[in-house]
Amino acid sequence: MNDITMRFLDAVTYVTTNNIVKNKKELAQRMGVGASSLSEIFSNRTNVGIKIIQSFVVGFDMINERWLLTGKGEMLKKDDYYAIKTGEKQIPLVSVSAVGGFSNGEFSIEEKDVKEYYVIPKFKHKKIDFMIEVEGSSMYPKYNSGDVVACTVISEKTFIQWNKTHVISTREQGIIIKRIKKGSSDDSLLMVSDNKNYDPFEVPKSEILGIALVAGVIRLE
Repeated sequence: MNDITMRFLDAVTYVTTNNIVKNKKELAQRMGVGASSLSEIFSNRTNVGIKIIQSFVVGFDMINERWLLTGKGEMLKKDDYYAIKTGEKQIPLVSVSAVGGFSNGEFSIEEKDVKEYYVIPKFKHKKIDFMIEVEGSSMYPKYNSGDVVACTVISEKTFIQWNKTHVISTREQGIIIKRIKKGSSDDSLLMVSDNKNYDPFEVPKSEILGIALVAGVIRLE
């Protein structure tokens, strides 16, 4: 058994003993892999491969990838996104201007742009990168002005979930929250509001700096 495999098994022990997942079946589901692909690793018959490592760090982003691959540093990330003792991710609520520059999944947040950090139990098993407040009424009644939406950055435009609500960073219009549909050509996307008083419009793909899927919402009555 090589060193990476030993660290992988240590990380698996961490996420199972801290109730981040209940069992190895849920572990495989969270990673998006078949349970059989993990069984030989757990039984010490094979070493962990790069695809399993990639699936693991995507599913459990409190784990330090650098530690997992090289042994350097600590198992858990130590920045302000994480409550180290519990392994629960603290999600940053950021200003709208802060998400104007994310692109191709290379998203980072500066501390000055973070309004507050929150641990949201309902989002525990979701990959949430940031939360922002909804402004305006274009997505009413699905989303009201003042609602807080939780967002997952999409690394490639090919991963867009058609007709789902997304946060889109554009060069000309800044941040918009719309349902995305296919445009009239391969070079554009159609932005659709839930509020019928707002007409759909197309945005050239070249004008889009980044896209994030809205994965959840927090609403105060």
